[in-house]
Amino acid sequence: MLHLLAFCNSESQRKKVQLYGKLGSVTKVAAELGINQSNVSRTLRMLKKRAANSGIAPEADMLHPTAEGFSVKGTSTLYDEDGNVKIQWVKTQNKGHSPEEIADAFNELLSDFTACPITTPKGTDDDILACYVYGDPHIGLLAHRSETGDDFDLKIATRDLQRGTKALVDRSPPAENALVLQLGDFFHSDNPQNRTVRSGNALDVDGRWFKVLNVGIDLMIELVISALAKHKHVTVKNIIGNHDDMSSQFLSIAMSKYFRDEPRVTVDTSPTKFWYFSFGKNLIGSTHGDTAKPEKLPLIMATDKPHEWAEADFRYWFTGHIHNKQTMEFSGCMWESFRTLAGSDAWHSGAGYRSGKDLSCVLLHKDFGEIGRNTASLKMVRNS
Repeated sequence: MLHLLAFCNSESQRKKVQLYGKLGSVTKVAAELGINQSNVSRTLRMLKKRAANSGIAPEADMLHPTAEGFSVKGTSTLYDEDGNVKIQWVKTQNKGHSPEEIADAFNELLSDFTACPITTPKGTDDDILACYVYGDPHIGLLAHRSETGDDFDLKIATRDLQRGTKALVDRSPPAENALVLQLGDFFHSDNPQNRTVRSGNALDVDGRWFKVLNVGIDLMIELVISALAKHKHVTVKNIIGNHDDMSSQFLSIAMSKYFRDEPRVTVDTSPTKFWYFSFGKNLIGSTHGDTAKPEKLPLIMATDKPHEWAEADFRYWFTGHIHNKQTMEFSGCMWESFRTLAGSDAWHSGAGYRSGKDLSCVLLHKDFGEIGRNTASLKMVRNS
């Protein structure tokens, strides 16, 4: 059973395998860790599948690991008269993941979530909403300085967003309410093949899809916890982007499970492309920006939310997608696209796309609309 250690993606998985090797019982492992038996069984079953797909299953005399990026298509084994393996042929294929494997991995990931208690801040101002707006983080994107002008990978993305969020939270007033609004394309890739779903274009990705998914979920939870240290209640919304149609929904579901026992966090898991949030006399609309031009957004808001539109004195659309800052005032509504901290991949860099990089927190008063904002530029983030 210890051969499964090589296929673990987390310390939790490794601990279950090690305890099973020591105790030899799912029941005993579950009792030792204080979790359900089904949790342990699910983890071991998933790891066995993962190992077998890579050619390792000692109970079936499969002992030949495949090359990186390949999985077992089939095996043929010739035994001698004593039942020992004489010759074994292994057929491999380009590695992929079935929907069942993806579901197993995701369910196993969720089963390990245990939220930590967070002290509620005192002396907060319920007249102000702090909107932490994340434009296109592209977690998993890989870029090399020699090709794109700057290095970018999982570690850099994580560090930049951690530092940028801390800078904004530290400078934010003690608003009672906060909105953590992620504008889409949180993940750079949406499948294990690391290709765009719509056109099949190859993407430059730092690591396997499951690894990127795991790192991204942990990071987003950490960002929300940072906001909770300053604000009494935090609403979280992950907008669906064109790079992460499915992964963005995985992210929202995972966060809702993690914070399910935390009354100070509300995670919106609706799969809508157009999302709205009201705060006093403010109405915020948000969408990724890939399906509707800016000039159409005011009428979409008025049609989708006629009552809220009538009650609001200040109406805003926040979008991402284009990675640069633009603003436009329409009749009764402001539109703004937000920048990203993410690096540029080889294709966009070669095509001449250039823009500034920063992270913003927009401050809204319940009666007076926007009263200010804090911005953390990439240069500030990397020098903090």
